[in-house]
Amino acid sequence: MEKILVKADKRTETGKGNARSLRRRNVLPAVMYGEGKSMPIQLDKKEMHKLISSGVGEHALITLQLNEGDSGTSERPVLVKDYQTEPVSDELIHVDFIEISLQKKIRITVPVVITREPAGIKLGGIMQHRVREIEVECLPTQIPDKIEVDAGFIEIGHSLHVSDLTPQEGIKIVTDPSEVILSVTAQKEEAVAAAPAEGAVAEPEVLKAKGKAEEEGQKKDQKEK
Repeated sequence: MEKILVKADKRTETGKGNARSLRRRNVLPAVMYGEGKSMPIQLDKKEMHKLISSGVGEHALITLQLNEGDSGTSERPVLVKDYQTEPVSDELIHVDFIEISLQKKIRITVPVVITREPAGIKLGGIMQHRVREIEVECLPTQIPDKIEVDAGFIEIGHSLHVSDLTPQEGIKIVTDPSEVILSVTAQKEEAVAAAPAEGAVAEPEVLKAKGKAEEEGQKKDQKEK
């Protein structure tokens, strides 16, 4: 697994005013949690935004190269616990990290990627992709970027389940094995009402009823005569 290194500095000042000041300078305020403690930190906003928007940062092990001032520099293994974005601009405004031990197994969600289109789609079927992430348990150094699955054998009327996945060695899938990752169903034929012939005008129902009444009246007159 490729090592993701992110440089950060210990933050001495906190508060909303300080956070706004940092963002104006393209610096991202953040907090690192671990062992019942928290540490305010700051890092490059553009770098972190790129990492999270790529989809990698939310699931990957990150090494924070932390500058702690007089205490020197240390490397801290962390995961992204949560992050906040500005509702309108989608700008990243805050990140929470959680420090972890490289020797202890953790549970984390990873994306499921379909590598091959189901055979049923070529026959006119419709794919329903239901599960896009699964939870796994492993050491932080074994976190996969993704779990790939070949769905090429799925025909119309069949499904692919979590139980069909084959994880790498050392990775345990925690998600319910019966969960359906994707299924292929047949297209539903919709009944199409017959349209009037081109140029023809459909006779209004009320006129049809009137014409019928007139016809019956004529027949009655003929009998009376």
